[in-house]
Amino acid sequence: MKFGKHLDDNRRDEWESNYLDYKSLKDLIKESAQEQEENGRFGTAYSPRVTSLSVLRADRVQTADERFFQKLDVEIKKVNDFTLQLVENWRRDLKKLSVKVHGKNRETEDDEALIEEARRIGGEFLSLEKYVNLNYMGFHKILKKHDKMVPTAPCQQYYLAQLHSQPWTQGTYSDLLVVLSNIYSTLRGDASGVKNEDSAQGFVRSTTKYWVRTADVSQVKHIILQHLPVFQFKDEGEGQQDSQLINSVYLDNTSLELYHGRLDKRPNAIAIRLRWYGQGLPKVVFVERKTHRESWKGEESVKERITLAEKLVLPFLEGKYTIEQAQADLRAKNKTQNEIDKFSRLFVEIQQQVDSKQLHPMIRTQYMRTAFQIPYDASVRISLDTNLTMIRENPEDGPLLHLSGRWYRDPHMALPRTELTRFPHAVLEVKLSLPEGQTTPSWVQELLEPDTIPEVHKFSKFIHGTATLLPDMVQAVPYWIDEGSLRESVLNSAPAAASIPQANQSESHATASLLSHPQSASKPRRRVGLEENIAGHHPLLGEHPTLQLMPPDSERTEFGKKKLEGGAGLGGFLERWFNAPRAMPAETTAPRTTPMRIEPKTFFANERTFLTWLHMAVTVGSIAAGLLGFAGTAARADQKQHARAADSTVEIIALILLPLAIAMSAYALLVFIVRGRAIQKKSVGYIDDRFGPYGLATAVVCALTAILILSTTEFIGDLRAM
Repeated sequence: MKFGKHLDDNRRDEWESNYLDYKSLKDLIKESAQEQEENGRFGTAYSPRVTSLSVLRADRVQTADERFFQKLDVEIKKVNDFTLQLVENWRRDLKKLSVKVHGKNRETEDDEALIEEARRIGGEFLSLEKYVNLNYMGFHKILKKHDKMVPTAPCQQYYLAQLHSQPWTQGTYSDLLVVLSNIYSTLRGDASGVKNEDSAQGFVRSTTKYWVRTADVSQVKHIILQHLPVFQFKDEGEGQQDSQLINSVYLDNTSLELYHGRLDKRPNAIAIRLRWYGQGLPKVVFVERKTHRESWKGEESVKERITLAEKLVLPFLEGKYTIEQAQADLRAKNKTQNEIDKFSRLFVEIQQQVDSKQLHPMIRTQYMRTAFQIPYDASVRISLDTNLTMIRENPEDGPLLHLSGRWYRDPHMALPRTELTRFPHAVLEVKLSLPEGQTTPSWVQELLEPDTIPEVHKFSKFIHGTATLLPDMVQAVPYWIDEGSLRESVLNSAPAAASIPQANQSESHATASLLSHPQSASKPRRRVGLEENIAGHHPLLGEHPTLQLMPPDSERTEFGKKKLEGGAGLGGFLERWFNAPRAMPAETTAPRTTPMRIEPKTFFANERTFLTWLHMAVTVGSIAAGLLGFAGTAARADQKQHARAADSTVEIIALILLPLAIAMSAYALLVFIVRGRAIQKKSVGYIDDRFGPYGLATAVVCALTAILILSTTEFIGDLRAM
């Protein structure tokens, strides 16, 4: 579809005059290209390189290209002004709404109207984001078209830099979501929990992770904050943002022992990291240890942490800051003996593990985290991590951390392309720490139902960053590394072609050219060859992506709306057969305590069921085939009328059983396919076979009844003939 038509189809009618005038800009590009052709290969009219301030010049006719640039500036300003105007209007509306919600005279009857007003403002904000994205894409398209049709006056890079610095593209309006969150929280009557200020803390909870497209982040936030408030670590007054920066430095050794342990999900595999919050250099650092335990054994993974001042982190890692000194510091802070004991146990264990395994900083993860939870109540916590970046702590061409007396990378040191990777999606984490018998809220299940939020089982930022940035050191890689939507980000972190041995030097040269000029990858005439060169450039990637965890754009749906999948054909009939509504006892309809997770043994159970059906079908079919063979042999050996009649009876019995065996095999195969698809999609629905066993029993009873009647009739005939 042409972008002009796409813009017309998706624009909001009441905002029509405020959209990018794509058609006029396109016409000016065509006019400029025509002028260039008329002026010859130099493209533009002659212009001297000197001027005089005292010479009066005659009016000069503007070229089409100059009018294009003027029009482009006007369009950028128009979109910016309209966006700022709407945001200011909504800020005023939210301020008035907040006064009503927090006012002393608020009546309970008005809560529904106030909620509807909050939802309206939230919906308008999402509409504005769609408006911004449409115009942003339009500017990208029109600049690309200009540089293609008027190559003598390229402007794409200059104007893209301007676009990226515009207020309407910076996404600095998350304070609106914070105010909305506070309004919803007040209307719900959320009660704050008790803050845990222990120096040593432990968390036992289940965590499920999902990938979210950047375009869907605001919509996901709006859905969540209607049920959980945005957790604010510090009250910064008006203009506060909904997220904060988090840095986590992960420790490992030269054999990547912790990486491989976490990747293989070995029992009691650990991860040790140093985390700090907020902008700037770290002041207070959390030393955290995560221990993996198998949930299918009834065990829960645990995260424990202690708090240290930044100046004590390096002495702690080197063993120079002892437990005796730490205990003395805690007593000076008037900590209780119980707190000191908990801190001491974890302090000693982590310090011993760092020393025995020779751990040192390897990979850092950096991201903006929006946390949704009732303050200091960790029973249901949802976090959304955006702008996720992984960084190598030890530079390739610089001093190692332990030689420079640091435990984290010098922030003033440049970051080469090969020492960082930017993750293209946001990461949604649902963390549950529910008391025994308490169930997961239904809205959590509804949020996770759409196919646009795929679950990525056991996704780890640490594992992804290590595999991408240290490909020569890893012995195994995570299953998601070759997912199609991650491919570009992984390739951007690949080493230069000259540093990789290649049998064919021409291929190396082509790969280096591609990385230097990524635009060339879009040229159809060379795409196949270049794709092959890219595939061989990074050690982790094959020739083509092998996974499709993120659904393609053609299959995307809006959140909260299920996509109706094709009901035509036998497969659709069977899906309706299995997933038809049915009444269930009240006690069995309670939502799950954890989001749906599919174990590998589920696929094997489906396969075992299929083989069991097939075994029965083969048994019945073998009997039928044996009877047919016996009847044919007997007929050739004895041609008497009585024997021939008996053979006919045997053939009739075989012809009853053989179609039954064929029908059973076909039905078992179809059920196996439908169940496999449902398990693969993690569909929330019924996959038990309600009618198959009844149908099988009915068919077998009918066949045996027919055989009984036939045999009885033949036996009575034999008695009469005697």
